[in-house]
Amino acid sequence: MSHPAAALPDVLVGPILRRITPSRWVMWCLTSRPLTMSLVLQPGEPQAQTYPLAAYQQCLPVGQHAFIHLIDVPLASPLPRDERIAYDLKVQQRDGGYLSLPEWAPWLCYDDRDYPGCVIASRHHRLMHGSCRKPHHDSADGLVRADQWLGERQAAPGEWPAWLLMTGDQVYVDDVAGPMLRAIHALTERLGLVDEYLEGATISDSQALYASPDSYYQRSQLLPDTTSNVALRERFFGGVKKPVFTSANAQNHLMTLGEMLAMYCLVWSPVAWQVIAPTQPPLGDKDAALYQQEQAVIEAFVAGLPQCARAMAHLPSLMIFDDHDVTDDWNLTAEWERSAYGHPFSKQIIGNALIAYLLCQGWGNAPENLNPLVDEAAAMLESVDGNGYLANVAQDGLIDRLLAFQGWAFQVAGEPPLIVLDTRTRRWHNERHPQRPSGLMDWEALIEMQQALIGAPSAVIISPAPMFGVKLIEGIQKLFTLAGKPLMVDAENWMAHRGAANVLLQIWQHSKTPGNYVILSGDVHYSFAYDIVVRHRKQAPRLWQITSSGVKNTFPDSLLDTFDRLNRWLYAPWSPLNWFTKRRKLSVHPRDPDRASAGERLWNASGIGLVTLDEHGCPVDIRQLDASGGEACFPPPDIPAAG
Repeated sequence: MSHPAAALPDVLVGPILRRITPSRWVMWCLTSRPLTMSLVLQPGEPQAQTYPLAAYQQCLPVGQHAFIHLIDVPLASPLPRDERIAYDLKVQQRDGGYLSLPEWAPWLCYDDRDYPGCVIASRHHRLMHGSCRKPHHDSADGLVRADQWLGERQAAPGEWPAWLLMTGDQVYVDDVAGPMLRAIHALTERLGLVDEYLEGATISDSQALYASPDSYYQRSQLLPDTTSNVALRERFFGGVKKPVFTSANAQNHLMTLGEMLAMYCLVWSPVAWQVIAPTQPPLGDKDAALYQQEQAVIEAFVAGLPQCARAMAHLPSLMIFDDHDVTDDWNLTAEWERSAYGHPFSKQIIGNALIAYLLCQGWGNAPENLNPLVDEAAAMLESVDGNGYLANVAQDGLIDRLLAFQGWAFQVAGEPPLIVLDTRTRRWHNERHPQRPSGLMDWEALIEMQQALIGAPSAVIISPAPMFGVKLIEGIQKLFTLAGKPLMVDAENWMAHRGAANVLLQIWQHSKTPGNYVILSGDVHYSFAYDIVVRHRKQAPRLWQITSSGVKNTFPDSLLDTFDRLNRWLYAPWSPLNWFTKRRKLSVHPRDPDRASAGERLWNASGIGLVTLDEHGCPVDIRQLDASGGEACFPPPDIPAAG
């Protein structure tokens, strides 16, 4: 059934604040039609600045009633730092009049404020960070907790974080609940999102996929049954029939660009849910029971979206991908890459996820770096055939360009500077054993990171996977790797590849990197903090590994408790096992969360991380804001004087 565009709200998602500085204002939104908008900074104040946005926005049509806008305004007058800056986004109506943001999105304003606002910090004194936000995980949402925390400090702009750092798995493309997939299809139809042909698949195109009886909980049946694909399955699973992708929950793995764009809308905006009314599809008894179970969790997730949207409308955000933004085990091994990119259908699925990441996440990090790719995406979106489907040649060309692109990493100047790493697409392959894990970054990328650190007395490094993880878990991953099964345990960590680990450790031992370095990470579904000292070196750098995960995900409680206890015993300071680890030249001192019991060091609860840094870039407060309320603090450990 088609719906008239007039029945849709003008703005479906956003605005989401992105790269905000005193001289630049970048934000993102998705609308149901091309809009004429005006940005007003400090509305109602004598110093208010008004910017008609026609010259400062790019608008990409991603469907009949779906348009992505990136607004990038060079400001005529610099904005003040460390104080609240209210803003309005006026939208021209069909009758020519304008509607203010508080009229078309009142939930984006806090109760005691007429407009949303943001704070441009004079230094990176406080950072909010988190990863792994899975909508159907049965827990509260850390972004709702972030909104509550910010709402309590509306009168104290100096306490606001400088950035909201989203350190990976902002969406789970590969692990989707049935009710979420049903909503994705409803929104795809409602907005007329892009259609495409599916190369190498047993189904011809996106519409055939949506209509297939195997579209829900049975997507492994839709993968092409070819000799190359069977060989790929056997390599990964010993002959067990599973999808091309290795996620244990890939029965609803998203495949099309339209599905992935709809997913972003549905995890960021309450409005996207208000324009659809999905109903349960025909399912067998087992799948129907699972659908109902997931439905209750998804409904609770949707109830918190107004608060999530409000947090993202107030905190400038930076985003970097990890595996679930594209697919589980993405580029884990050289063998995985050869198999996945060697099949046209799996390559298309991965490419679609990268296109969606480009348009919804990456673009706002550093628009000047990604605009050439966006221009190619715009050309692809315009190259539709007579049936309204994307042209294969244009889509394949863009995917090839994205897979070869090496500019996803970026930096943000300030005190201290932020260095955001790409640990997924520039990997150090194991040429002798291609089935073993690749290094998270290759030699060239690691040297580029080192160059960024030289001359910086302090820095914050955003690494989606922890540089310094739990030794026991890394040891278990090593055993599975030696047994030829790295994919069974996501055996990717910084120490898993000898070359990458050695270069990383040499960077920290180098005389030109003597500063204070905070490493912010996620990925692992539990939170922890380490103080790290380089042994036997004068003017050694001071390192802190701070991990917050997940925003809406957790590790199995009993299993994590077992790992935590064994790790404390096997790798105690007196244990000789420490001398068999690659990081034996470092002294690692875990911080015990103040709410833990019996010496637990791994905090297992959904939430959002909050780190406060002093003027030297050293953390003076590390805490995890639990999604269910409360806070866990990580006080500093007693570290003996260096020998």
